[in-house]
Order: sequence, then structure tokens, then C-alpha cells
Amino acid sequence: MTLTRDQILGELRRIGLPDGGDLVSRDMVRALGVDAGRVRFVIEAPDAEAARALEPVRRAAEAAVGALPGVEAVSAILTAHGPAPARPAAGQKPAEAPSLKIGRHPTPQPAGQTGPQRVAGVDRILAVGSGKGGVGKSTVASNLAVALAREGRRVGLLDADIYGPSQPRMMGVTKRPGSPDGKTIEPLRAHGVTMMSIGLMMDPDKAVVWRGPMLMGALQQLIGQVAWGELDVLIVDLPPGTGDIQLTLCQRTHLTGAIVVSTPQDVALLDARKAIDMFHTLKTPVLGLIENMSLYICPECGHEAHIFGHGGVRDEAARLDAPLLGSLPIDLETRLAGDAGTPVAAGEGSMAEAYLKIARGLVAGGMA
Repeated sequence: MTLTRDQILGELRRIGLPDGGDLVSRDMVRALGVDAGRVRFVIEAPDAEAARALEPVRRAAEAAVGALPGVEAVSAILTAHGPAPARPAAGQKPAEAPSLKIGRHPTPQPAGQTGPQRVAGVDRILAVGSGKGGVGKSTVASNLAVALAREGRRVGLLDADIYGPSQPRMMGVTKRPGSPDGKTIEPLRAHGVTMMSIGLMMDPDKAVVWRGPMLMGALQQLIGQVAWGELDVLIVDLPPGTGDIQLTLCQRTHLTGAIVVSTPQDVALLDARKAIDMFHTLKTPVLGLIENMSLYICPECGHEAHIFGHGGVRDEAARLDAPLLGSLPIDLETRLAGDAGTPVAAGEGSMAEAYLKIARGLVAGGMA
């Protein structure tokens, strides 16, 4: 039996990390090579201190891969892609956790700045929205971000659904973001994507009970205070509907455009039209539509069933003279992968290829 990368990654997914997640979901596996039964890979930690603490994880990874049939030898190396964080001087308090400051009233734009502003270091910003909840918008956003990263783009993912953040679970991250100075927020990385969510900074069991100004202030912080670095594209996962978050983002941030996700059923399309009209009203280009849950293919017999109707989003795109960026089936693997913290686009198969096809279209069209 030929040993494959997927088999090895499958074993490495079983290796948990002390602060949550696993080696694969946290995107720490580098330079994986398989040559005639000899396996080599690098575990890349965020800094030298973290690398030293991960020595038991390295040994466990070697043992797990070495137990696979066909493996003759395993070599796993620990490395760090950055310096160790500076320790506070004696008697000096560490920087205040940024979560203590999230959720404030928005601050006015600096004097002389009017209209939507660019985010430093970010080339393009794509807002992923929907008219209603339950159409798989967040699943599409996370998988699209991962697919773009696999295409070689430098990708960020911002979970702007303040009331119902789901990206930490879908991307498999639980670590609390750090702050070197109590102001700048250091984002996390998973599956090749730089990501940030308010869900990482709040108690996951507590509801966010904020009025509009607090929401707008939190969004302002998540965009402006996060050290995004140099990105080709930032994907913003919006909450469903047409509320304060959408209004603030479109009015204060220079967006490349919006992607609207909908299922093909008439009820979903009614609300999708409202989201599209909102973007038009706010002068945000609608770059295209994605039809999610377009059909169901029985894994036993291959029969196709159109549970939510068929072609509704395609027809709507034609009516609006907007591109249909892709049609995605309803799929059990996608749900299981999202719940497990490894988006389906990070693997192989028909669903991963479907997201890669959409990503390639966005890159070819200059949108990402």
C-alpha cells in the first residue's frame, strides 16, 4: 500500500496541542515529504520558547506517524518562525489583555479623513454576506479563505458576526489573542490563514448583549487594532441581515466588494435581494453570488435531490447581471469538517475542489 500525505496528516490531526487544536488545524506542519517509506516534516512553532515546550508533541507526532503501515523511518524537526516574546522587566506588569477593551463606542475619524479608509497592509477586502441566517455563509467564508491560501494568496479572515461568532470553531482555534502593548491585537493563524474573531476574546458561553454603538466600536477595533500584516485579501464574514455591522463596514472601510451567499429557495432569495440592495445603496460593488446547498447527492446510490429548489441563485445572478461564482452541494463532509475545526477546503475531494475553483475564479478576476 502506497503511503500518502493524507494518511500522515490524518495521524497528525490526532496530536493535540497544550493550548487547543492540533498540529494540522493550527497549520504548524511544514515541508512534509514522503520518500520510499521515509517521512520527514517540520513542526513550526510561533517562537523559540513555544518550540521548546512542544518537544513532547514532536515525540508524539513521530511515534504516531511511525506506527503507520509502510513507514520505515520518521524525522520530525521543531523550529520557530519568530523570536521569543519579550518578557516584562522585573516589577513591570504585562500588557493589558485586549479583551478587556473590546466593545466600546466608535471613535471619530482623524481630522482630514473622510469616507471609507483602507486598512494598512491589506490590498483587497471582500465582505461575505447573506440576507438571512442558516444559508451557510460562515462555512463558505472559512472555506473560501482556506482555498485562497492554498492558491498562494496571503489571506486574512475576520469574523464580524459579533453576536454569533463561529469561525473559531470552524478554523479549529481556541487560543486567546495576545497584545504586546494592550492596544495592538495579535491575530492567530490556522490552515494558512491569519484570522481574528471576537469569539476568541469573550467567554464562549456568554451572550454579547450590546447596542449598536458598542457593535460598531468593536468592529472598528477588530479591523483597525489587529496586526493583520501584509495581506493580498481579507475576507470579512458578516452577520446575516442588513444591520449596524454592515453599515459601519461599508461606510468606514474601503471594500473591494461583496459576495452574497444564498440557498436556491424562494424564501432565502427574498432576503438575499435585500442584502444585495443594501450593498448597492452603500455603493459597495456586488462581485457575485454563491449558491449554497444547491443539491444533495446520495452517497449510497448517487441520486441527486434538490432539497432547497434548484437554480434560484443562478437566475437571480442573471437578473442582476452579476456573476454566479459557484454552486455548492449540501454535503455531510463539509459539516463534519467544520465542526472538527478543519475546513473541507483544506483537504482533498470534490468539495475542496469546488472551493478551489471559486478561489481561482476570484484570483483570475483580480478580486483576490
